[in-house]
Amino acid sequence: MTIFFIILAIVIVIALFVISVYNGLVKAKQKVKNAWSQIDVQLQRRFDLIPNLVECVKGYMSHESDVLEKVTSLRSSWANAKNIDEKASLDNELEGALKTIMAVSENYPDLKANQNFLGLQATLNETENKISFARQFYNDTVTMYNTKISVFPDNVVASMFNFTAEPLFNVDSAEARNNVKVDFNK
Repeated sequence: MTIFFIILAIVIVIALFVISVYNGLVKAKQKVKNAWSQIDVQLQRRFDLIPNLVECVKGYMSHESDVLEKVTSLRSSWANAKNIDEKASLDNELEGALKTIMAVSENYPDLKANQNFLGLQATLNETENKISFARQFYNDTVTMYNTKISVFPDNVVASMFNFTAEPLFNVDSAEARNNVKVDFNK
């Protein structure tokens, strides 16, 4: 009879261990989803600012219409993006286009003095800071989750329940890593 209780106790301990690890993995996965949601919220905030920014600079920057069209096009593409990789890629492209607008605006003293533009620029800078923080938080959270599903003994439970690694938010284009080049000789 004592061997039965010993086996029962071992089974109960193993079951409790698996439940504990599983719950920890689920919590970590939910943190990853929440972290991505925070990026999504800030990116949406940026995209909501874009029509106002484009309207504000349109009159001043008529010969840079290709930049304004690209920004508008990227904003439209954002709504159709289906996953993190697509949204990250669009975000990187948009970031470069917005840098170009801000760099070009330096050559328009009337635009730089426009209160609407100054307000939009300040709000956009604040949003960019929040996006940077949200990206960092997301990558930290994903790294913790990916580590958790990779180390023993959690990896055994993770593989039993098909937990898979999540992608980090990366800059995937060389263009996004470079400084913005503005050429007025067109």
